Amino acid sequence: DATLFQAAGGTVEIITLKRPERLMKLTFADDLSALSKVLDRRQAPTAFETRMGTGFDVHAFGDPAEDGALWLCGVELPGERPLKGHSDADVGLHTITDAIYGALADGDIGHHFPPSDPQWKGAASPQFLEHAVQRVTARGGSIINVDLTLICETPMIGPHRDAMRQRVAEIMGLPLGRVSVKATTTERLGFTGRGEGIAAQAVVSLKMPSHD
Repeated sequence: DATLFQAAGGTVEIITLKRPERLMKLTFADDLSALSKVLDRRQAPTAFETRMGTGFDVHAFGDPAEDGALWLCGVELPGERPLKGHSDADVGLHTITDAIYGALADGDIGHHFPPSDPQWKGAASPQFLEHAVQRVTARGGSIINVDLTLICETPMIGPHRDAMRQRVAEIMGLPLGRVSVKATTTERLGFTGRGEGIAAQAVVSLKMPSHD
């Protein structure tokens, strides 16, 4: 082919390739076998799958003199009744943390941070959520989005929703548009309806290597 091209007045140049075996000529059946071995050595692109995890948590209201301030989703709500807990009792962050562990099939918050361990007494809950996020990235994954629902009669969540979304997004390293914080009541039914505490539930989606 090159000779014919030159005879017609064309110019032929020789180009040296770093991996010429990928341009091998296929003439005989054995050539196909040799090419398949070359292709098998190529690194296949990583396949990903979507995983989902759910979280649920409940904390009862406590005494301001003993339990300090109310923290929800990493935001302090001054003047509101605090929640009881071994740590700062942030029911919102605890729920999201458990949802991530669930999607990873990696235990729960009590497994990683046992309430029997005194080092977690009064601990700030953002560190729990940061740990869960790090577990995702360490396995080559990423968090797609989080949807949190706070269930309570009090406090009013609406005035603090934007600050909560912003804080959760900051802790998780997510764009604000991937973080949802909602609130609802139980129409004064049950322990939340009687104002005895706050419940929360969350759903988290992860993008993980399919071989994980």
